[in-house]
Amino acid sequence: MGSDTRTFAELVQARWGDHRPGLAYEDQTLSHHEVTAGAAARAALLADLLPAGAERHLGVLLDNTPEFPQWLAAAALSGAAVAGLNPTRRGAELARDITHTECRVLVTDRAHLPLLDGLALPGVRVLVTDTGAYAELLAPYRGAEPEIAAHVGPGSRMLLYFTSGSTGAPKAALCSQGRLAAAGHSLVGTFGVRPDDVHYVCMPLFHGNAVIADWAPAVAAGAGVALRRRFSASAFLPDVRRYGATYFTYVGRAVQYLLATEERADDKDNPLRVGFGTEAGAVDAARFEARFGVRLVEGYGSSEGGAAVQRTVDTPPGAIGRPAPHDDLVVLDPDTRAECPPAVFDTGGRLVNGAEAIGELVNRGRSPFEGYWRNDAAYAERVREHGWYWTGDLFYRDAEGFLYFAGRGDDKIRVDSENLAPAMIENILARWPDAAAVAVYGVPDPVAGDQVMATLAPREGVSFDPLAFGEFLLGQGDLGTKMAPRFVRVVDRMPVTATNKVRRGELRREGFWGGADELWWRPPGAAAYRVLTSGEREGLAAAFRERGRGHLLGPR
Repeated sequence: MGSDTRTFAELVQARWGDHRPGLAYEDQTLSHHEVTAGAAARAALLADLLPAGAERHLGVLLDNTPEFPQWLAAAALSGAAVAGLNPTRRGAELARDITHTECRVLVTDRAHLPLLDGLALPGVRVLVTDTGAYAELLAPYRGAEPEIAAHVGPGSRMLLYFTSGSTGAPKAALCSQGRLAAAGHSLVGTFGVRPDDVHYVCMPLFHGNAVIADWAPAVAAGAGVALRRRFSASAFLPDVRRYGATYFTYVGRAVQYLLATEERADDKDNPLRVGFGTEAGAVDAARFEARFGVRLVEGYGSSEGGAAVQRTVDTPPGAIGRPAPHDDLVVLDPDTRAECPPAVFDTGGRLVNGAEAIGELVNRGRSPFEGYWRNDAAYAERVREHGWYWTGDLFYRDAEGFLYFAGRGDDKIRVDSENLAPAMIENILARWPDAAAVAVYGVPDPVAGDQVMATLAPREGVSFDPLAFGEFLLGQGDLGTKMAPRFVRVVDRMPVTATNKVRRGELRREGFWGGADELWWRPPGAAAYRVLTSGEREGLAAAFRERGRGHLLGPR
């Protein structure tokens, strides 16, 4: 059977009888065979717990413990689907995630059990993994062999993973067994994953990145897996050395947090070969390789799987890469549906035609996107006329066809009728040696369009120096005059989600009113940054009201 038609259950089943180390967690090590045996027992239990005629869905509300991958594998064998539940969700939001995905079984532990207090979850059977009752329930099924349910096929639903959004409730994207198996095989080929590799899973397994980009290729190749309960920058290198990890994935600000740890002379003394992820940025990727001796491969794949960009050896600095072979990717103006012209750069590498070149990345080819659970409106937003898949992400494309990430769809910044790429500005500001993390976004201008605002988290023990920062900006040849931040918010730590993605929507809504953080600005015509006073804030608010734009101001 070809790799493109295999079910993920077959990949799980293939590890039966493999007595090499398969799963490491804290002081515990399980062989591949033991992990598969655990999955088989849980699959047999599921067959009895999931009622006939109902959706075969189970929710998993756990940190990265050995229970999580065993339940994922069990779902594959039994033909069930796992909804990974975000433990930072609370109350009605968490209840909605569970009921919306029609979970009939919910797997959790005593640490997370209080999150369920008071929630209305009719018909949901809750299993608490670190209790005697759970051990007794599972005991009769131990000894089961990893049989694949008769109804399991490549199209069988396996994952319902929530994608974040700036507005509305998270959407549950679908992933079939065939798609997950194909993704695992693809990454094995891309990175040359071997059976003696060890994949370090430190990103949360409730998120698609850890399952699809880290766990799946490990299972496909028969490689080992090492779990970290929750991401920890200080524990990263000790874990990598302890488990002999050779591969890891990252999202969001994880790389910046690793770079912010104290440097040591032996940082390069580690077994890692490669890290694969998104949003590290070219500057920090280079810093990471120089410090740890580990190559970071920046990729792009929409959360739903509708489009992918692959890096090639000839990818120029700042670019993500070229479209994956199966995709027909174009950059379109979302209003006119016309293809945007190629990007034009000046001698300093600055994009000079952002207003025309920046658009939305669209896949006109056959998309592997499999839809959302019970959300036709969200599906229609993604898949429009001609069956094209609209990513919701901003890109521009150079004359050679290389694609450059410009930001999320709601991140677009328009200054003086020119579209600016927040991702490009972030990459430039990331060169500031005193910055541990940077986020760039637009805030309204009192007259029209936007102004550029940046939030900076300085390195530990470093204070923001407005004069030095201004001189730094003047020295960046690829920073256009409209790209320099009008406002700079200084925070101790960047606000991020559970998957280490910056909460840009929150920062954007707070604008120059938010929190008690340091807020600096460069008034029009001024050369230097200074603290924004309460009087100046009120003056800005008055300017908005005078021009009928007061409704654009965030909460005060």
